[in-house]
Amino acid sequence: MIDIFQKVRGRLIVSCQAEEGSPFNSPEGVGAFAQCAAQGGAAGIRSCGIEKTDYLIRHSHLPVIGLTKSHFADGFVRITGSFKEVEALVAIGTPLIAVDGTFRLRENGLTGPEYIRSIKERYAGVKIMSDISTVDEAIACREAGADCVSTTLCGYTPYTTEEAQNGPSLDILRNCVKALPGCPVFAEGRYNTPAEAAQGIENGAWAVVVGSAITRPHLITKWFSEALQQVTIL
Repeated sequence: MIDIFQKVRGRLIVSCQAEEGSPFNSPEGVGAFAQCAAQGGAAGIRSCGIEKTDYLIRHSHLPVIGLTKSHFADGFVRITGSFKEVEALVAIGTPLIAVDGTFRLRENGLTGPEYIRSIKERYAGVKIMSDISTVDEAIACREAGADCVSTTLCGYTPYTTEEAQNGPSLDILRNCVKALPGCPVFAEGRYNTPAEAAQGIENGAWAVVVGSAITRPHLITKWFSEALQQVTIL
């Protein structure tokens, strides 16, 4: 396998995901997103769900970061939250598996870093991207064996919700890069313009992951629609 990290360094990764109710919520639907991403110059794909990830691995020439989604008891999102889900992603040959690396406890009583350490012990050779929301989580996950970290959950944990009110969390990106020399740090979360994506690379990101601004047509439409509703018609 060509090193996924070298293939995406300094490049754009597109998160090709579709939620329930979306007309794109099928393997073929996200596959169409991936095709468009490749045509536009993306270097990698981030995918959610076993069936969709399997489809993208088999039909896209771009490296795929795979994950599953569920929720903690408080309703906040959890990324690849069980060993069963990890095993399923391993079974389909996922090059890089994204895992929730936050300090929140899973049902098995493990924090994110402890969970990652157990994954590394169970599945030889598996490559893990740790999705974190704070620098301390990033450091702990790296020490536990994570191959890289992503800032995607900054703003989406109970103790970082204020971050979601702003644009991308460049401060946490810079601090993670500084705290983890030699570790690929992926910028993800609210990078909604080309200029913001470029800022990610300028601030040390290994690569930048963009989702909603590319693959959520209903959200993009909403942004435009709400902006027009704020304008007084002359």
